[in-house]
Amino acid sequence: MKETNKTPLRIFLIGFMCAGKSQVGKALAPLLELPFVDIDRVVEQRVGPLAPFIQREGEAAFRLQETTVLDDLLKGDAAVISTGGGTPCEGDNLHRMNSAGITVWLDVPMAQLMPRIERAGGDRPLLFGLKGAALHERVRTLMEEREGLYAQAQIIVQATEPIPVVAERIKMALDTFYTTWK
Repeated sequence: MKETNKTPLRIFLIGFMCAGKSQVGKALAPLLELPFVDIDRVVEQRVGPLAPFIQREGEAAFRLQETTVLDDLLKGDAAVISTGGGTPCEGDNLHRMNSAGITVWLDVPMAQLMPRIERAGGDRPLLFGLKGAALHERVRTLMEEREGLYAQAQIIVQATEPIPVVAERIKMALDTFYTTWK
């Protein structure tokens, strides 16, 4: 896909934490012959581990770092880009991503998302220290806040199947998107 006129400048994978954005991105990038970039990993390279950074500096400082990385990627080369769950929700980030490439929402229902989040445990800074009912309530609240924005993605893919299946679905959706878009 890299050499065709179908290639978008950038493919932005958006969705809630633990939706599989990083893993799907790693599987999708070779299918599209594009490099893969994970915004959270780039932020980590700049500030160190995310949980201590957010605890020390606050969520606003983290969101600023995410937006700075996004700014750099919007000026950069074509790539499959995994965003943080809150990246599209900050300021005009979603609009800028939609303008600079194709946004793909990896949609995972709450019933399937919660076990993934519970397994991830403390590595999700916005959920640090939460368990049981408090964890479920925080996730529900965040999902309600974010789903309306996620739904503005240009492509929506159910991400409940194994990673290679989801990556192939996205590739097919991109092929269809660009066939009808021309």
